[in-house]
Amino acid sequence: MSADDLPEAAAPGAPSPPPGLVVIGHFDQSPGYAVDRPRGADSWLFTWTTGGRGRLRQGGTGTPADPGDLVVLAPGVRQGYGVAPGARHWRFWWAHCQARPSWRPWLRPYDAGDGVHVVAPVPAALHGRVESAFRRMLADARWTGAEAPPATLPADDPVAVAHGTAAHELALCALEEIVLLTASAARTAVPPRGIDARVRRAQALIAADPGAPHTVRSLAEAVALSPSRFAHLFAQQTGESPMRSLRETRLRHAARLLEGTDLSVERVATASGFASPFHFNRVFHARFGDPPGAYRASHR
Repeated sequence: MSADDLPEAAAPGAPSPPPGLVVIGHFDQSPGYAVDRPRGADSWLFTWTTGGRGRLRQGGTGTPADPGDLVVLAPGVRQGYGVAPGARHWRFWWAHCQARPSWRPWLRPYDAGDGVHVVAPVPAALHGRVESAFRRMLADARWTGAEAPPATLPADDPVAVAHGTAAHELALCALEEIVLLTASAARTAVPPRGIDARVRRAQALIAADPGAPHTVRSLAEAVALSPSRFAHLFAQQTGESPMRSLRETRLRHAARLLEGTDLSVERVATASGFASPFHFNRVFHARFGDPPGAYRASHR
């Protein structure tokens, strides 16, 4: 995502909260909403999308933000974000704060470059708990110790700044729960440190050319393992079979082609490694909730 991807209504030089504060909010923005910070932010920005679609960029790295995606931007690099082109709205939680040092190893496997961390996809079974943690974070940020914080969001003020040591620490604890939940549950194409080098090599081969005619045998040969040993090691260390991982990578590759090119659906299927357009339509619909044509129309 470049600066040209931001709507004309982007606010250049929009200020960010001072680094020592914990600020949390919940927005549901319409098309045209965008923020541009040429100097970056002084604190970390955490966003959790619950509806519509957003678009974030930092430095030369951009990413969409779909429901169930936690996108984290590190401080100090030019950043911009807003409602994605073609989206009807973007509903999301956000928080500015200084990340605790203990969070960084959890986020590191999801580093997409330029301080952008894309923790996705988070299993749907956890979405409710993550949103509950954000709601608790908002309530805790308002807590003064005198009475119980409100349980619902006030319509006129969906933003809170944590004042006082107790409110500050309670809010950070809720955000820490969010980081741990999402980072431990999300599957990523970037393998965590400590994974076997041969599995990392196979994952790199898949990511480099998802449309290639990969098989368990061809991947095993590329990393000097027998097919059975390779399949067992891959599943043991990643939690899924090589072919399931390949299909997920192909589907994500197809989604990017649908979003960013005018290739026909048949060409997208072929370029992503699907021999049958009918099979591609079926598995794509099951994965993203829309057939390829409808997905393109709603995401362009």
